[in-house]
Amino acid sequence: MGRKRCVGADCSKMAAGCCGVKKQKLSGSPGSGGPGGAASGVAGSGHCGSDLGIGSSAAVAAGNVNRVNGLGGPGSSSSSSNSNTLSPSSGGSYNSTALSPHLSPGSSGSGSGGRKMVVSAEMCCFCFDVLYCHLYGYQPPRTPRFTNDPYPLFVTWKIGRDKRLRGCIGTFSAMNLHSGLREYTLTSALKDSRFPPMTRDELPRLFCSVSLLTNFEDVGDYLDWEVGVHGIRIEFFNEKGSKRTATYLPEVAKEQGWDHIQTIDSLLRKGGYKAPITNDFRKSIKLTRYRSEKMTMSYAEYIAHRQHHHYQNGIGHPLPPYNHYS
Repeated sequence: MGRKRCVGADCSKMAAGCCGVKKQKLSGSPGSGGPGGAASGVAGSGHCGSDLGIGSSAAVAAGNVNRVNGLGGPGSSSSSSNSNTLSPSSGGSYNSTALSPHLSPGSSGSGSGGRKMVVSAEMCCFCFDVLYCHLYGYQPPRTPRFTNDPYPLFVTWKIGRDKRLRGCIGTFSAMNLHSGLREYTLTSALKDSRFPPMTRDELPRLFCSVSLLTNFEDVGDYLDWEVGVHGIRIEFFNEKGSKRTATYLPEVAKEQGWDHIQTIDSLLRKGGYKAPITNDFRKSIKLTRYRSEKMTMSYAEYIAHRQHHHYQNGIGHPLPPYNHYS
């Protein structure tokens, strides 16, 4: 089955060309759709569920980026502009040691073959730092110590013992991790149109996941991907001839108990396709598969991790909840 490797500029082009939806104001109304989808359409075609503005205190990469939802709740969309990726900073990687046994380095099918995973617990810590600072009005955390290489990325928030989705937004355009995680921490926590903005009271019950997307491949067969291993991004034309896109991160289909057909059909619905779904129409879909490296951390683990390591991602203040950024 035909496969086309999507790397470098090709991937950026793929992401940029998938959507031309009008940008929405920060206070935009909720998007349409259903669990887990990221959906988008052509320019001027109407509502954009998650192409939102940037969090107030986040430092962001120059240019526009594609903001998309990759997990549960009403749908989403991405912008049509390329991301002007910042040059990586001189700071190198910071290797995590003595991780809590409860931390979840979700593989999602990547990081295998002996390749060292890039995603780390420090990235989740940094996201918690950024959110904590914003919610309490403290100065944003300084530059973290982990790598600043560019990656497409998603930040996901879940809450409570049942880990209900609380926000999930990301980008298919490669962004330098320092600015990208700053931006999408706040965008996913505060600007996901499916949910109200997060509050201080929710912090102790939160779980943060960072997903770095890798190994993009265009495939010729809509079934040429593996449930639980690949994320998928589809492109199709709706009943009115408008181009639409939608995505699920690698974990979604497995968590929902879906097979290939159920996943594709769900994505089509989230992308706004309302007509009966035939096998011939499924064959007309353009599908890109990808993998991700994922790390998940609870707020309690964040506090314990901070107290254990004391490096604090460049923040030389006491730990939360002890007025730690004052």
